Amino acid sequence: MFRVSNFVVGLANTLIMLVGASAIGYSIYMFIHQDVTNCETAIRAPLLTTGVVLFAVSLLGVIGSCFKENLAMVSYLIILIAGIIALMGFSIFLFFVTNKGAGRVISGRGYREYQTVDFSTWLNSFVGGKRWVGIRSCLAEASVCDDLSNGPVSLIADEFYHKNLSPLQSGCCKPPSDCNFEFKNATFWTPPAKNETVVATNNGDCGAWSNVQTELCFNCNACKAGVLANIREKWRNLLIFNVCLIILLITVYSCGCCARRNNRMARKSGFA
Repeated sequence: MFRVSNFVVGLANTLIMLVGASAIGYSIYMFIHQDVTNCETAIRAPLLTTGVVLFAVSLLGVIGSCFKENLAMVSYLIILIAGIIALMGFSIFLFFVTNKGAGRVISGRGYREYQTVDFSTWLNSFVGGKRWVGIRSCLAEASVCDDLSNGPVSLIADEFYHKNLSPLQSGCCKPPSDCNFEFKNATFWTPPAKNETVVATNNGDCGAWSNVQTELCFNCNACKAGVLANIREKWRNLLIFNVCLIILLITVYSCGCCARRNNRMARKSGFA
């Protein structure tokens, strides 16, 4: 049992150390090189912090399991159980804040449309005020609408209407359906005549639409909702990952407790 538990803890933490070192290396690369985008620069500091924390904690685990240092192992186990509890709390929080915002099904369309009111107030804070300026810039840099400009879907209305657009493309690359704009191509639409509909006056996004290819609907609330739907989707995936990670961490914690006991027994037997 001594070899198994210590080996499992040592191996798991060695792999985590490599992940942490990779995160540190990539963040330093982004700090040094000036050709990264504004969106990429936003993750440099968080990525570096995450890498340092992972490296430091896993180093304690390696020292405690491979070198039989009980103080390091106890410190590691305390940090690990705190991390498990925090991760459980975060996962519960994720479940509740991402429970809304599935999007509206549009008749005769292959995509959904989204509204900011469909999402939690906490999620809406991510696209409020000055934050949206940076996000909008990132969307333009990422060219999220470029995929719609190629192939028959860009020129044939029926093909476009039945395409399964991503939340970002649905919200940011076209006007909302209730604006009744006329399709010219995937990213060029003309507004209806004034006497044809009054919906456009009730939806501020209809006036925010622009055929300028660097603007499109990036100033629309529908685009903000598309970003929130994208965040919701990623966070739902993160929730599944967190559940798997919690199970893995509990397993490593159990092995760590066995390794700590083995370290103590080894010291008493004079083999440490």
